[in-house]
Amino acid sequence: MSWRWLVLLFGIAVGPLFTTDAVEAAGKPSAAELAAITERGRLLAEYDAAAGRASDAVLATHPKEGSSNRYIARETEVGWVVDFGRLNATGDKFLIVREAIQSGSMAQFTVRSFEPAREDTGWNLVAAKGAETAMRDFHGADRPYNLAVLPARDGGMYVYLYPAQVKVGVYPLGADVRYRISPDGTKITGRRQMHRTIIEYASRGAAGEKEAGGYHTHVLSDVPEDTDVLLVLIRQPRVPEFVGAGQYMYTIDTDGKITVADRPK
Repeated sequence: MSWRWLVLLFGIAVGPLFTTDAVEAAGKPSAAELAAITERGRLLAEYDAAAGRASDAVLATHPKEGSSNRYIARETEVGWVVDFGRLNATGDKFLIVREAIQSGSMAQFTVRSFEPAREDTGWNLVAAKGAETAMRDFHGADRPYNLAVLPARDGGMYVYLYPAQVKVGVYPLGADVRYRISPDGTKITGRRQMHRTIIEYASRGAAGEKEAGGYHTHVLSDVPEDTDVLLVLIRQPRVPEFVGAGQYMYTIDTDGKITVADRPK
């Protein structure tokens, strides 16, 4: 799993973090708004799992060092496909050297190698450009980060940069940004800092302690974030997360569904 985030460990300088591009919620959020956060969080969790499993499968094939510096995952009708490669020198092709294809459960990926590299001018190319665009703008904590690129429903893409898990049983949350990138991958059209600082959740389940759930508060918005849902879905054992934001208290259940109630006075 470590190889996965090492390819994404770029020179991140500790600096000021971004302000959100979203307007603070006015009034209690609608069921549709919360459902959209759940949907993005679930897809992000699937992307995270696919990228991790595919990276393990590719690492087992002993790829040539330096042959790949980017992975792009995409969901297909038959499961997840993760392509490993790099942009060419002119930036008009994505060169795929390994492709990991889900072959059953999320734990099973079959790897294909390409020599010479397979050229792609479709989604992999614009997604890789979008990743580069976001990374040039990003300033986060001085630690390894994961990156995910997801298509947006109304065009363009979302690029997420969020802290990588580097210790078994410890799940980081915070100092993360979601970018909205133009369809060609070259322009930032929106930027949302989801959390300001990093919280490390250490699982107590392995020690035999029963956990009712986690809790944190938001200071940047009045709604939960996509990575809050991600945390719930990847944390083991899986427990709910309670989020205090503005005047509301949210519960993110173990399936990612969000419910809201007025915050106790």
